[in-house]
Amino acid sequence: MKKPELLVTPTKVDDISRLINSGATAILIGEEKYGLRLAGEFNRDDIKESVKIAHGLGAKVYVSMNALFHNDKLEFLPEYISFLSDVNVDAIVFGDPAVIMAAREAAPEMKLHWNTETTATNYFTANYWGQKGAKRAVMAREINMDSIVETKEKAEVEIEVQVHGMTCMFQSKRTLIGNYMEFQGKDLKVEGRSKDRTLFLHDPERDAKYPIFEDENGTHIMSPNDICIIDELEDMLDAGVDSFKIDGVLKSVDYIEKVTSLYNEAIELYLQDPDAYQDKKFFYLEEIEKIQPINRNLDTGFFFKETVY
Repeated sequence: MKKPELLVTPTKVDDISRLINSGATAILIGEEKYGLRLAGEFNRDDIKESVKIAHGLGAKVYVSMNALFHNDKLEFLPEYISFLSDVNVDAIVFGDPAVIMAAREAAPEMKLHWNTETTATNYFTANYWGQKGAKRAVMAREINMDSIVETKEKAEVEIEVQVHGMTCMFQSKRTLIGNYMEFQGKDLKVEGRSKDRTLFLHDPERDAKYPIFEDENGTHIMSPNDICIIDELEDMLDAGVDSFKIDGVLKSVDYIEKVTSLYNEAIELYLQDPDAYQDKKFFYLEEIEKIQPINRNLDTGFFFKETVY
């Protein structure tokens, strides 16, 4: 049984060594211009420095290019991909076929990970994108454990699953917050939107707060709870899922560092002694509950629910 990759999303360059030393074996970074819902903004100098740090510590670096691209951005894709290849990024995460076309032109050797957030729901589709050049499929957050295991068994590409963190419930290219503020006669400066992540939609009936923010890619509404599957890793480890992702959007580096360390310990314990993991897995869950932000409960997402769209 192999140990899966532990993929995390740092908020800045200074986080990287801390997270890798806590057990992360890969990091996901990028620029808002090309990637959706990043934990932090990494410009080209940051990406270059991140690769240097991560590779020096034996970890991989993936760059997010999973935005939906309109015609005005297509001309920039080949040059950006060429830059990522030149600085030795290990893979690009994409959703739009335009990235594949640009990569064939600019860096045909670049590894590609397919991630559309919602449509990776079966192994046929994963294998289709594998035939187009993808080396990995990132599974949708809305499918259950049985579907994940079956997909891994029949997939011809690597499979990545998010095991911790918040998920996106809604995205619109429209600037809904800005439009609302303008309607109210208030001034929400465009340049401040991507940095203001303190806004919430409040549902008093369910006592739920949904983080909401705007950036260059539009408006994003996030889940009120965080996925946490640290006490239910057995089936995915037995199936050989290739990568477990811990998403750090709207989280501090201290939080992500601790969560990464706990997942790394839990995975290693199960691989060494499954019975010992069974005895200790609720301890790991309790340790994460201790550091959870107020008003952000933990749940298991759709892992044990019927998939409904």
